[in-house]
Formats: sequence, C-alpha cells, structure tokens
Amino acid sequence: MTPRSHTTTANLLALATIALWASLAALGTALKHVPPFLLTGLGLLAGSVIALPLVRFDVRRLAVKPRALALGVYGLFGYHFLLFTALQLAPPVEANLVNYLWPLGIVLMAPLLLPGVRLTAAHVLAALAGLAGAAIAILGRGGAPGADAGGYPLAALGFAAAAGAAFIWSSYSLLTKRLSLTGQGFPTAAIGTFGLVSGLLSLGCHVLLEPAVALSAHDVLLIAALGLGPLGGAFFLWDAALKLGDARQIGVLSYLTPLLSTLILMLTTGRPLSWNIALATALILGAAVAGTRAR
Repeated sequence: MTPRSHTTTANLLALATIALWASLAALGTALKHVPPFLLTGLGLLAGSVIALPLVRFDVRRLAVKPRALALGVYGLFGYHFLLFTALQLAPPVEANLVNYLWPLGIVLMAPLLLPGVRLTAAHVLAALAGLAGAAIAILGRGGAPGADAGGYPLAALGFAAAAGAAFIWSSYSLLTKRLSLTGQGFPTAAIGTFGLVSGLLSLGCHVLLEPAVALSAHDVLLIAALGLGPLGGAFFLWDAALKLGDARQIGVLSYLTPLLSTLILMLTTGRPLSWNIALATALILGAAVAGTRAR
C-alpha cells in the first residue's frame, strides 16, 4: 500500500471508531439503572472477545508487559467507570459534553508527555474556549427538562466524574503513544487483554460495593451491543488507525464524536436543542480543532 492508501485506510478506521463511540452515551443512559461497576465489567468482558480471532485463538499472544497492562487498565477501567458514573449523577447531555473535553486535553498535555511538542499561545486560547464551553453546558442548564437540582442532587459530583473521565482518556492516549515512541508499545490485539483484566476488576468491585441486580433480556442485548461496539470494537479500530495513519488528521476527525454523540443522546432522550447545548458544542469543537491545528 502507498502512504496515501495508508492514510485513507486509517481515516476510514477512525471514522468507524467515531461512529461507534457516538453511541456510547446513549447506550450508557439507557442502562443507567445498571450499577456502574457491573455495566463497565460486563461491557469490557464482551469487548475483549474480539481479540481472540485477531490472534487466531492463541491466547499466549495476548500476554503484555506489566507496564502496558497497568496503563491499559487505567485507561479502559478508569475512564468508563467515571463516564457511566457521570451519566447517572448529572444531566447526561451536559455530562457528555464535559467528557468530550478529552481531545483538547490531548493537545494541552502533549508537551508534558511527548518529546518535541511545545505549548503555544494558540493552545492556551483553545483551552480557555473549551473550558468556556464546558462552563456554559453546566451553568446554562437551568430550566432544561430533568436538569433541576431535585432531578440531579449530585450533579456537581457527576460533572467532576465527567472531567475525570476526560483527563484519564487524554493521558491514556498520550501515554500509549509514548510507549510506542520508546519501543515499549503493544500489539493491537493486546486491547483484549486490557479489556479482560479491567472487566474482571470491575466485576470484583461490583460484588464488594454494589447491590445485586437482575438484568432483563433487553439489558443483556444492550450490554452486548455496548461491548462489541463502543466498549470493544472501537478500541481495536482506534489503535489500528493511530498506528497506520497521521495522528493529526485522526485527531481532527475525532472531534466529530462529541457532536454526533450529543445529537444521538438528545434524540434518544427526547431532549430539545437548547441555546447552551448548541453554544457549548460549538465552543468545544472549535477549541479542539484550533488547538490541534496550532503549531
């Protein structure tokens, strides 16, 4: 394949990833009655199965070094637990927008974690615009259906969880890139190992910390879709896209995710478009693209 073909293939893989990730918040909201540890564990276990055909069912090829495994558990387990917690405690549309500050976080933290990358005034301005978008999403939610204090008494904690999820995914993405640059990277199939360990850890936490619940057949189908899509297949596609293509182009494409995710979430929850959601989305998307393009 030519370099141009590689780039095209990588961008198509990234777009497929975006399509899967855009459904994550809607599926998480539909399953909000399922405790977060249980939901995260079952979803990650279902997604880890995808690794088996990638290694021709030779599980020995899924072994990874402890450092890579720790990073994978930090990213997959930590991110999704905080995200599902945020969607339960705060208005889901606004919490989802705060979570999607992670592309901007990648831009801002790159100088701290990657060699040869520097922070410029354009990056700082982009960060301020992104923070303004998050603030508008949170503070401008008064009067929105279901967004009153009585409906979400722990909304502040939910927004903090969403911000924590954004930080984890930003740092995880950059640290995996750092491992690759230093010759300590892992094969794409290792995503299955990360999912398996993270899933088992999450189920253990569910047994210790959460009440037992009965899942309906509909819940099981949704969890399977969650695992094979945004909690499984998307991670394999994302890893392959980054290794094959231009990370700058893929980064710009990833900013379609919050827009598509918010629109899907609003459709599934019946939430009408409001001024704060439209403005917050525009600010976060604009800030992220500007921050990525800044040199």
